[in-house]
Amino acid sequence: MSLSKAKLKYIRSLEQKKMRKAEGVFLAEGPKLVGDLLGHFPCTLLAATTDWLQAHPQVRADEVIGLSTDELTRASLLRTPQQVLAVFRQPREEADVEELAARSLCLALDDVQDPGNLGTIVRLADWFGIEHLFCSQNTVDVYSPKAIQATMGGIARVRVHYVDLPALIGKLKAKGCPVYGTFLDGKPLYEVPLTPNGIVVMGNEGKGIGAEIERLVTDKLYIPSYPPLRETSESLNVAIATAIVCAEFRRRALTK
Repeated sequence: MSLSKAKLKYIRSLEQKKMRKAEGVFLAEGPKLVGDLLGHFPCTLLAATTDWLQAHPQVRADEVIGLSTDELTRASLLRTPQQVLAVFRQPREEADVEELAARSLCLALDDVQDPGNLGTIVRLADWFGIEHLFCSQNTVDVYSPKAIQATMGGIARVRVHYVDLPALIGKLKAKGCPVYGTFLDGKPLYEVPLTPNGIVVMGNEGKGIGAEIERLVTDKLYIPSYPPLRETSESLNVAIATAIVCAEFRRRALTK
């Protein structure tokens, strides 16, 4: 079965957020990523080369299409197509997000704009066993193809919630939940007591954490450069900063 013009147009339309939202789906490409997501999300369409399909006879999807290399190249959003692409259904939103955030360590993103950063942060959350990520409504869509590729399969195990972030954090703070945030004027990360639960807020690439959420933060954290007072870069990339902060939280948990 070859790829029809309508199906080709449909696949490529999923680069647009409005189409992903209207259909409730997202696109993933490549053997590793698609393989990681199969079994975690319902697959509505899988298109792959004949060789890939023959090597994976047990694959299940609502629709399976065998493609030539040229057809896959036309359908793919990647510069170098990788044997298989698949369309998955987005998960349904969970209801009680406050309870999810209160009982474990979670991450929150305040208007992160780069899909590569967001996808990398999902991948980091997966590595450090953080199962829930709360995003402001203005944070980039995690289901964009670039973000999905950057998760490297982490999206299968990390639930991403788009919420009214100030309202959520305000409710959590009122319940006594620690709220951490990264700031250039915070206390050195390695000197602040850290709890195994709470919410860690990371800010926008250019502006950092907004004033509304800053007022709700209970513990301001700063990642010190080395050596102290040495002239250095103005700030760290938000994904790199997230990795450092998460690693320190988990190190403390392991040494208790």
